[in-house]
Amino acid sequence: MPGSDSQAVSKPDRSPALIRVRKYFSQPVVAAFCAGGVAGAVSRTVVSPLERQKIIMQLQNKSHAEYKTTVWKGLQKMWAEEGWRGLMRGNGTNCVRIVPYSAVQFGSYNFYKKFAEPTPGADLSALRRLLCGGLAGITSVTFTYPLDIVRTRLSIQSASFVALTEAQRKVLPGMWTTMFTMYRTEGGFSALYRGIIPTVAGVAPYVGLNFMTYEAVRTYFTPEGEKNPTAIRKLAAGAISGAVAQTCTYPFDVLRRRFQVNTMANVGYKYKSIWDAISIIARQEGFKGFYKGIVPNLLKVAPSMASSWLSFELTRDLLVSMQD
Repeated sequence: MPGSDSQAVSKPDRSPALIRVRKYFSQPVVAAFCAGGVAGAVSRTVVSPLERQKIIMQLQNKSHAEYKTTVWKGLQKMWAEEGWRGLMRGNGTNCVRIVPYSAVQFGSYNFYKKFAEPTPGADLSALRRLLCGGLAGITSVTFTYPLDIVRTRLSIQSASFVALTEAQRKVLPGMWTTMFTMYRTEGGFSALYRGIIPTVAGVAPYVGLNFMTYEAVRTYFTPEGEKNPTAIRKLAAGAISGAVAQTCTYPFDVLRRRFQVNTMANVGYKYKSIWDAISIIARQEGFKGFYKGIVPNLLKVAPSMASSWLSFELTRDLLVSMQD
């Protein structure tokens, strides 16, 4: 019959295409790229309230005392003033940013690893992992930085230390409006990359330390004779690597956030250079100024990095297994 003939002809046409798709996505670099995007979205959504609380605390100075309190009370204040939207404010932009950011980071790390291997498939030394991770961090942050600066603006635009009327709070600009306004009023394309230098200075060692520590701890947690550790041990390795990397590079993150809002009205920072910012923070806020927001940051590290690495490995392993 004609119907059965068409089915018989169309079936082989679809099958090779499906095989090609599965083969493409099962390639290690492509699988790592896709899994990185999934890992980024999952991890940022899990800890979005703590991430916003951290940013608000980083951007406070002596004249902004509204959030100088415990993490729990700060979250309660956010909920009381803005509700659920307040806890998740900026997360949409963060996910838009973090999916390509994480995808490029994990994908480029696997790409750079190929060139750093002494022989194909050989294990990398700690120094080579650090180098590959640093390059991956620079690559990913360069591609997605404009979304990062917009995410910071969205996170604080409704905080109570920003002088806004009730009417203004109800019509806060979104991601694209904020980006176009910055471009139009703050210096064009360069405005979208304000703070990129301290960001790169912090991201390169942060990502390098993160990858290096994770792979070292993961290897330590892998039982002898087995290829992979259990899911719980992967979670622990991710949490440890994130805590180590973020604590070591945290002052760069504070500088990054300060420069991202340096020209923003009602915030009060007018730093002329990186060294000017460092000297002013040290003089006015002391050593603690470089670690503002470290408590919510460390509280979010464990669930963020653990969920990131676990979702990354599960997604990557699923994609790689499609070639079987």
